[in-house]
Amino acid sequence: MAVAAGGVHAEQIGSVDTVFKLLGPDHKIVVEAFDDPDVQNITCYISRAKTGGIKGGLGLAEDTSDAAISCQQVGPVSVSDKIKSKKSDGEVVFRKRTSLVFKTLQVVRFYDAKRNTLIYLTYSDKIVDGSPKNAISAVPIMPWGTAEPVR
Repeated sequence: MAVAAGGVHAEQIGSVDTVFKLLGPDHKIVVEAFDDPDVQNITCYISRAKTGGIKGGLGLAEDTSDAAISCQQVGPVSVSDKIKSKKSDGEVVFRKRTSLVFKTLQVVRFYDAKRNTLIYLTYSDKIVDGSPKNAISAVPIMPWGTAEPVR
């Protein structure tokens, strides 16, 4: 299940096995894609660890906090006034449960007005103790088909 903030769904692009498990699915690295729900034509790709084995197969395992993110402009982009005013800085644009109850992988968005760039940060958190592991991706907003930034 890949439901995020605002009902955003991730599409699985592919996966690779990292550890063979005799019983249950293998441990994997999964690659998923999602579109920013508030900025048209920004797509983010996340790679994350997925625990296998019997617990993983039953949805009872806790995935590690290892994840990477890469976001790209895939068409013309228009940034809303809410984002430009930084009122939505740190807003969750994607969330995925990575344990039965307490742990989630999140992606939050920031806007760097000086450089006209969207920044996406991914990290895991738990109700009691989150992880400092994180990854970041920056997307300079460019006119589609040219090399000059849009202001």
